[in-house]
Amino acid sequence: MDNLKDLVYKYALQNAVKHKGKAQNGAVIGSIMSSHPEFRKEAKEVSKTVGGVVAKINALTHEEQVKELEKLGSMVVEEKRVQQKGLSDLPEVHGDIVLRFAPNPSGPLHIGHARAAILNNEYVKKYGGKLILRIEDTDPRRVDPDAYQMIDEDMEWMGIKIDQKVIQSDRLHIYYEYAEKLIILGGAYMCTCEGGEFKKLKDQSEACPCRDLNVEDNLKRWENMENMSEGEAVLRVKTDIGHKNPAIRDYAAMRVVDAEHPRTGKKYKIYPMMNFSVTVDDHLLGVTHVLRGKDHLANSEKQKYIYEYFRWDVPVFIHYGRLKMEDIALSTSKAREGIKKGLYSGWDDPRLGTIRAIAKRGIRKEALYELMNEIGVKIADSTVSWKKIYGLNRSILEKAANRYFFIWNPEEVKIEDIPDSVKGIIERPLHPDFLDRGYRKIPFNGEVCLVKEDIKENKVLRLMDAVNMVFKGRKAIFHSLSFEEAKEAGAQIIQWIPKDDNLKAEVVMPDASIVDGLVEPFCINLKVGDIVQLERFGFARLDEIRDDKLIFYFAHK
Repeated sequence: MDNLKDLVYKYALQNAVKHKGKAQNGAVIGSIMSSHPEFRKEAKEVSKTVGGVVAKINALTHEEQVKELEKLGSMVVEEKRVQQKGLSDLPEVHGDIVLRFAPNPSGPLHIGHARAAILNNEYVKKYGGKLILRIEDTDPRRVDPDAYQMIDEDMEWMGIKIDQKVIQSDRLHIYYEYAEKLIILGGAYMCTCEGGEFKKLKDQSEACPCRDLNVEDNLKRWENMENMSEGEAVLRVKTDIGHKNPAIRDYAAMRVVDAEHPRTGKKYKIYPMMNFSVTVDDHLLGVTHVLRGKDHLANSEKQKYIYEYFRWDVPVFIHYGRLKMEDIALSTSKAREGIKKGLYSGWDDPRLGTIRAIAKRGIRKEALYELMNEIGVKIADSTVSWKKIYGLNRSILEKAANRYFFIWNPEEVKIEDIPDSVKGIIERPLHPDFLDRGYRKIPFNGEVCLVKEDIKENKVLRLMDAVNMVFKGRKAIFHSLSFEEAKEAGAQIIQWIPKDDNLKAEVVMPDASIVDGLVEPFCINLKVGDIVQLERFGFARLDEIRDDKLIFYFAHK
């Protein structure tokens, strides 16, 4: 660890000088983890080393710190971090890798889940190997029966290739087997202490009376656990009772849950805690690398105790920063509550950040891939806004989406003095940059619908690919024909649709409000799922054709 101490010393000195003599432990740890991912699996050692070095450096005067830093030359001070594009390399890759994406079936997937799913998928594509979808449903009270199918649908939409699917509620007998083995190894004990009393002892680094039970007594209690009530007993992993983090001291591995499971009913009442089932599964499934948020740092440490008891190889733990979402509702519990109260129309309500909600609006999976690859697995927290997602999606839709006219808040207008030679069919390209896609055919006879806000008195207006007109009072009068004349007159160029030959439409906006209007007749050729650009309005996805009306969901400008 000499290399680690040297790095800590350099970064701590730089941080101390920057902050006028006081280095910050968190900032130093963050710099090391983000610039040297090989140390992420040694988070405990890094934290310990940083604490000791920072204390020594902070004991120096500011002048002494500056002199020490100058001795190091430009190694740290002048270092400019180069932003790596694409995925960073995984540490300790030896042949094919095995990764897992492990959601809880409490609801459908959201953008936060997409990060883990996509990154795991991308790494398996990069290195070769296997991706496991593991449904972690060992808490019956947090299971939504519909979530199993919704997760599969969300994964399919994202294009995630799954090599193996595992549902934990199918594996309870396996967890029972390894719980018993852990007891026999002396790594776990049955605790019947009242929860509050155990917490008091644990917080004082004191062992509870159950900790010293022999293996035989523990096995008897374990065999009798099926007859116990919820809260009456738990199986605990024996850890360091004096550990500096109370959460790691003798944590629970198995407990009784008096609730019916949506898949297994009342067949079982003893369920594993996450840290136990995850460790057993990761080992038995051959997982080589675990990508998880840095909020799981303590869990990684908890799980290492089980690996050590069984003498199993520990996978490479890679912890990344939190993904903060601006103006995006991600809480599954709050979304469910909102759906029950009628605040949201369902899991695909446009105000939610679920995968099905953003898919409904026309956000392409390619935009999510680009976003998640850009964020990567860096230890620093990342903030994502709709604006960022829209920007990535727009670059995809600009080429992909055909153009159509949409008139909201329509007003019927009859243009006087239209030459008969102008009347007929106006052809406009489906996409101005890809003429081979063909042309829309729009009837024009001088009677049109315009957006009411576009109508301005004594201002020349150019109807796209048609004529120039001007309003005198409330009268619409033909002005001229050519586009050049429109430019000379400083005309505003606006969309239009025929008064009698059009289709009703509504656009559901991101705030769930509805904009009613009309679309051009060529939209009759659209199919559900098509994403289009409504000219001068924005990109939208056709979600439904209801009777004589087209229902679009707005994506963004």
